[in-house]
Amino acid sequence: MQTNQQDTLVKAFHNLLKQERFGSQGEIVNALKQQGYINVNQSKVSRMLSKFGAVRTRNAKQEMVYCLPAELGVPTTSSPLKNLVIDIDHNDLMIVIRTSPGAAQLIARLLDSVGKAEGILGTIAGDDTIFITPTKAVNIDHTLRAVRNLFGYND
Repeated sequence: MQTNQQDTLVKAFHNLLKQERFGSQGEIVNALKQQGYINVNQSKVSRMLSKFGAVRTRNAKQEMVYCLPAELGVPTTSSPLKNLVIDIDHNDLMIVIRTSPGAAQLIARLLDSVGKAEGILGTIAGDDTIFITPTKAVNIDHTLRAVRNLFGYND
């Protein structure tokens, strides 16, 4: 029974964020409470926003609101996200990926999920640029090959 309640809460949460009109966690809490989810608080909404990768962005009215990324959760390499990678370059210490505008955060999330298994210590993402730090600079060629393979850049 509790799993069913959790599923309906998640659906309600997603439906609210799709409306692109909630600028604060408190507004989301209030909207969920109006729908009958009385045990929801700001802390729970914060965890849900984080879990589903929600971000604050400008809606069509130029208001800052929470919304969900096109791909919920951690994206996969089979998703269309790999089509958003424009260029992959490197120096002796770092790998830089250029993406379509707004795609860097999602791509970085994918890279962080692959992580150390492919030699990625961590990422920093802006709007359209990602910096990747390899686990070891001496193995940057291995990490570069792994990243290029993820996105179909087979040189």
